[in-house]
Amino acid sequence: MASNISSNAPSALPEAVFHMHAVSKTYSMGEVEVHALRSINLDLFSGEFVVFLGPSGSGKSTLLNILGGLDVPTSGEVWFLDHVLTGADDRGLTRFRREHVGFVFQFYNLIPSLTALENVALVTEIAEKPMSAEEAMHLVGLGDRLNHFPSQLSGGEQQRVAIARAVAKRPDVLLCDEPTGALDFPTAKLVLDVLKRINEELRTTVAVITHNSAIAGMADRVIRLRSGEIVDIARNSQKANPEQLVW
Repeated sequence: MASNISSNAPSALPEAVFHMHAVSKTYSMGEVEVHALRSINLDLFSGEFVVFLGPSGSGKSTLLNILGGLDVPTSGEVWFLDHVLTGADDRGLTRFRREHVGFVFQFYNLIPSLTALENVALVTEIAEKPMSAEEAMHLVGLGDRLNHFPSQLSGGEQQRVAIARAVAKRPDVLLCDEPTGALDFPTAKLVLDVLKRINEELRTTVAVITHNSAIAGMADRVIRLRSGEIVDIARNSQKANPEQLVW
């Protein structure tokens, strides 16, 4: 971890992967201030599967971007394990993202001139202790599509390549922003099954933001947001498998 990220963590923190205290985010748009997050207090724990649920504009993406070091809060503190991220410079946040976080977005962001395997290998070249690109592709069920280009893959296959790219560096946390938003129902369930496997087999903490309430059934915890605030946190007594979900 970068030396410019402080490590004077509170003693109660080690059980949490992330700890957010009084985190707010305000954007200024001319004379108008938009309060994207309002005094968020939240812990995310090692190995859990969390779904952030809420409508468009509820603050889900802003929250995820702050956890992943893509954005910074206007006020409050964010900790990763025993390191405080708040106030870290760009170099420190870049190193944090590279070493500890995998990202999966609604759109796949694959390089069209590279094969699926080459897209995944790009990440393994900069990670400290990566799995092989081939292993990551087999993990997401695409061992037979290694040498296909993105244009030769379906949307669901491209999303699974994007997941393989994210997990190949063995991140502590996988942050997913509407990973099924551009997919049809059967394909979305395949992608959710891959996320479930990664959570269970690698013990990776997985956080998924979505407006689809059905996906909440497969989470350990469901965190509901509205107007930049957490309005409810619920724990599922029994988690659903992706194939049981209906929407």
